[in-house]
Order: sequence, then C-alpha cells, then structure tokens
Amino acid sequence: MEILKRLVREEEGQGMVEYGLIIALVAIAVITALTAVGEEVGTVFDDIVKGLKGD
Repeated sequence: MEILKRLVREEEGQGMVEYGLIIALVAIAVITALTAVGEEVGTVFDDIVKGLKGD
C-alpha cells in the first residue's frame, strides 16, 4: 500500500494514466483467457457427462 501512496505522490498525471492503461490491458487479457479456458472446461465436463450416460 505504501508503494501505491508513493506512486501517487511522485508520479505526474501522465504516468498514472499510463499505469491505468496497462492495468486495463492486463485485465482484458486475463478476462479473455479465462473466457476461452472456461468454454473448454465446460466442453470437457459435457463430454464426461455424456460418456457416463452412455450417449
């Protein structure tokens, strides 16, 4: 937390905007990756259920 306080005090507005953009891009990448993996995991579980039912 102290690091964030120091960044706010020491960095100019432009630097803070850059940090915000980096955080936003990382968040978008994480959400995209989790969405793709989530669909694959759902497909695997569906296949398992079908296999157990004998479909």
